[in-house]
Amino acid sequence: MYFCSSVKLRIIINLILASGVYCRYENVNIRTDWWETALFYQIYPRSFVDSDGDGIGDINGIISRMDYLKDLGVDAAWLSPIFKSPMYDFGYDISDYYSIQPEYGTLEDFEQLIKKANTLNIKIVLDFVPNHTSNESDWFMKSSNKDEYYSDWYVWENGHIDADGRRQPPNNWVSVFRKSAWTYSNTRDQFYLHQFSPAEPDLNYRNPVVAEEMKNIVKYWLEKGVAGMRLGSVNYLFETDKDTFGGRFPDEPKTGKPGAVSDDYDYLFHIYTKDQEETFDIVAQFRDVFDAMSVRNNFTRIMMTVARSPIKTTARYYGDNYHSGAHIPVNTVLIDEMTSKELDARDLKHAIDLWITYMPLGKSANWVTGDHDTSRLATRFRPELVDAFNMLVLLLPGVAFTYMGEEIGMINGFVPWVETKDPQACNTNDPVNFIDVSRDPVRTPFQWNNGKNAGFSSAAKTWLPVADGFESLNLENQRNAVRSHYQVYRILSNLRIRPAFRLGRFESLAINQDVFAFKRWYNDDTYVIVMNLGKSYQIVNLTVFDLIFGQLEVEASSVQSSRSYSDNVLATYLDLSADEALVLRMQV
Repeated sequence: MYFCSSVKLRIIINLILASGVYCRYENVNIRTDWWETALFYQIYPRSFVDSDGDGIGDINGIISRMDYLKDLGVDAAWLSPIFKSPMYDFGYDISDYYSIQPEYGTLEDFEQLIKKANTLNIKIVLDFVPNHTSNESDWFMKSSNKDEYYSDWYVWENGHIDADGRRQPPNNWVSVFRKSAWTYSNTRDQFYLHQFSPAEPDLNYRNPVVAEEMKNIVKYWLEKGVAGMRLGSVNYLFETDKDTFGGRFPDEPKTGKPGAVSDDYDYLFHIYTKDQEETFDIVAQFRDVFDAMSVRNNFTRIMMTVARSPIKTTARYYGDNYHSGAHIPVNTVLIDEMTSKELDARDLKHAIDLWITYMPLGKSANWVTGDHDTSRLATRFRPELVDAFNMLVLLLPGVAFTYMGEEIGMINGFVPWVETKDPQACNTNDPVNFIDVSRDPVRTPFQWNNGKNAGFSSAAKTWLPVADGFESLNLENQRNAVRSHYQVYRILSNLRIRPAFRLGRFESLAINQDVFAFKRWYNDDTYVIVMNLGKSYQIVNLTVFDLIFGQLEVEASSVQSSRSYSDNVLATYLDLSADEALVLRMQV
């Protein structure tokens, strides 16, 4: 059995059992800060609740449903961007970091949200986009006009004229949203870099004035009472230093990936535009801002980072001997490693072990299976596995993230080409295959009830259409049902505050190709979570775990399970139906 470790932990390795491969995670420090075992609930504000009937979710809508978050057991609500924006990329193109997007409300509304959250002991965390602004921001317009102060706030570069007399970009860099990462500005007669859409020009972090201003923005919102910020796309903050290449940015090498064309992001290895060494230094500088505010208020303000990078690189965002890092580098292995609809318990175990293995000693793990950019669980896999994955995220050690709607098993909505809003999809110029990259289907409105627009809005038309099937798949129905994904989720959120899940040790095992199980225990309180990821009946023996024997009692069961709370099962002989998932407690 392999032992992998994390929070204040020791590593024990090379204990091999013939029955399988284990991973153990032991928390030997029972004192934890508020965030280390918190349940974070991600809200995409535009799609949560519309309070004023314009078809767009808003801050007052969130305020109206804060009691729902409390009922779910949520510790912190993380809001996708609410700053002022032209909304080309729906908030990720920010024009004013100090103002609220008028569609969402006012600064006074936001202050009321903080006040309401505080009364419920729920923290508010904001999505912050430090890599780029909107091309409609005052900063960018002044930079385009070569304003002396703002001229060097963005990454500008000269292009060249080809043999046919056509203006060409500085090099072959490609945007995440496809096509050239450079756009020409007539005003400035230069190209500007945008690693995402042309509406999102990259800031120049080699200019120390830019870095200081972005840190000032963080301070401003922390002083407004937010408990933390999620820094998105941090791995793009720096590009290579062109001075090391004779004053011009070099081309990136081709991947040779079959089917990739020059406009595709996968066409190149992005060795000069991601995860540059300077990035880790600026992340440490951001962390200093959070730490200073934490000391000042005697309350930890957390920094989360998002960097979809190889696992070794992502783990570096925790910090190292030279740089402090994020409290929570968001862990996407359960998204990135679990890409097949045909699930394999060994792949799941591998993904979990991967993070725990590379996570530095003394840090907290975190787990996420979905977000506003990722196909919903019920669609990515199948609806019957919603409870199993919620058990996984909520009962693994460390921090848990839930994207709004996953607690009721929402599915991807269908958004036709003519109603598509996502620039990543629109940029394909392909009315047939756009759906392969569109993020709109996971951003459709929350399904509160079976009324008009699923209870999201009273508008004649919502910004995105409500997903089909909301008449039956909605929160109200699940609240009233004896068994539902919502009911299971509430049980799990209550379980996770027990010492065994908050402080306890962890072992995992792929019992066979279909059945994954993990054990959590603290002192004499022991649990086994077991899930059949396959589509066929399975019989397993849970005594392959150390000190699991006799009978176990059901604490929670998936919706399709025939078992209920307090039912007893034998450790030596547990029969599992297809897709069945159980939380079992050892009887003492």
